[in-house]
Amino acid sequence: MPTLEPRTGESAPWPHAPVVVVGAGPVGQTAALLLARWNVPTIVLDQRPARDLVGSKAICQQRDVLDVWEAVGAGARIAAEGVTWTTARTFHRETEVFSFTFTEPGRPAFPPFVNISQSRTEEVLDECIAAEPLIDLRWGQRVEQIEQGHGIDDGDGCVTVGCADGTSLRTPYLLVCAGARSAGLRAVLGTEFHGRSFDDWFLICDIRVDLPDWATERRFYFDPEWNPGRQVLIHPCPGSTFRIDWQVSGDYDLDAERASGALDARIQRIVGDRDYEIVWSSVYRFQSQCVDRMRHGRVLLAGDAAHLVSPFGARGLNSGVADAENAAWKIAYAGFGWAPEALLESYHVERHAAAAENLAVTTATMDFLIPPDEERARLRADVLAAAATDPAARARVDSGRLAEPFWYVGSPLTTGSAERPFAGRPPRGDVPAPGPGILVPDAAVQVDGRSTRLREVARDGLLLIVTPGASRAAVGAAAAAEAGPIRVLPLSEVDVTGEVAAALVARRAEVWVIRPDAHIAAVLTEPTAAALRTVFDRVMARRTREEKSNDGVLQAVR
Repeated sequence: MPTLEPRTGESAPWPHAPVVVVGAGPVGQTAALLLARWNVPTIVLDQRPARDLVGSKAICQQRDVLDVWEAVGAGARIAAEGVTWTTARTFHRETEVFSFTFTEPGRPAFPPFVNISQSRTEEVLDECIAAEPLIDLRWGQRVEQIEQGHGIDDGDGCVTVGCADGTSLRTPYLLVCAGARSAGLRAVLGTEFHGRSFDDWFLICDIRVDLPDWATERRFYFDPEWNPGRQVLIHPCPGSTFRIDWQVSGDYDLDAERASGALDARIQRIVGDRDYEIVWSSVYRFQSQCVDRMRHGRVLLAGDAAHLVSPFGARGLNSGVADAENAAWKIAYAGFGWAPEALLESYHVERHAAAAENLAVTTATMDFLIPPDEERARLRADVLAAAATDPAARARVDSGRLAEPFWYVGSPLTTGSAERPFAGRPPRGDVPAPGPGILVPDAAVQVDGRSTRLREVARDGLLLIVTPGASRAAVGAAAAAEAGPIRVLPLSEVDVTGEVAAALVARRAEVWVIRPDAHIAAVLTEPTAAALRTVFDRVMARRTREEKSNDGVLQAVR
């Protein structure tokens, strides 16, 4: 059976007004670029007069996010310019208590993490936007009003966006990616943040200095002599620059420390007598907060507009990019008529669950870094004292569990498998075994005589990977009935190196159904065409006889 070409919307124009994206930060940029990849035009509104390229901000880009950016032409460039690191070291005072490196099945296209300033990432994404005629980026547009109609055919769209200068836009879908300072827009939608704030502050400095031994590692220090009783995190960045985060007291005054010379003394305690330059400095307070709902009708909240987490673990921007990808393919599928509007509700279900996981992980980290009571402070002290020699204590040291793709195992779009169950959150630095809900491992494939990667093919639409022994007739019949883009890849014909079979731990007569965001939707053994159509209906949030609707969400039958 030959591979089936994906049927995409490239030849069909978007049948509605452009989608409006509020916020031109990296999450909004990513959303617009991904929508353009689906042939969906966007208008991106940002209240700033122009891009403000100041400070490192979100520096740590996880490999699967680089993979998403590569789908829009930016991932390889960002990775090439950034600093690659594969090892994270944690110290208690001057003693290293543990280090770990990252594993991944298959052959990933990118290293585990790349450090690069958010401002440079935004510049690269801006260059991609400038080359994309489907994106209209407008600065100086502050959105103040959001009103929703009753249907997608309500005039030119069913969401009306009002700007401070009197501009009014109608759009079928609105993506709010305007960052943490989106309280006004959240209020218009009738939602707000819930969660915790932490008392201590953190000082950030971008320092240009020659520290070659630290140039490829993340270093975290508990109670170092140069910040006694508190923590310090050091990340390498391009251009011999290091991002240093100090935990400081709630009454810390950066301006006073600059004026007195105490800031220079603080830096010199780390870098010694080396020459250095302070590139940027700022202070921030940690938040662990999230909205109750990330979908309000045809309005979707993404990134820091929807959730805030501490930076220990690099789960802020990385999770925002995953929000953008999840929203983009679902907006495209609903807008082109390949899936019902109920698919949009799964955006909230999946990404709110991801946000809850990130809040749980980062809040646990913060409670270890800044114990909320004396009992936990004593426990932390005991754990750190024992960690250098006791593996059990070492496993309890929490300096930040680093960003990882969320697993949609509980999603209504996922068909579970008793043969490939989810074992729960994997050990630090590992990834879950491939199975329903998991991001598919990447590996080299040969498609239509061209060498490419599995995830690159997956992001063109639904992807069916067929192992020897499965009925190709059943697969072909089910695929032919699907309205949206779909491709069938016989594993024996495309996996010329065996990497895919090894990464998937593929078995005979299986069909792997991969979603347009490269997450595994189902793994079926010897499926009939009817069984495959049921899986497709679930992935697209279509109602079937086996499922019932609850507030627009299809409840998958396990």
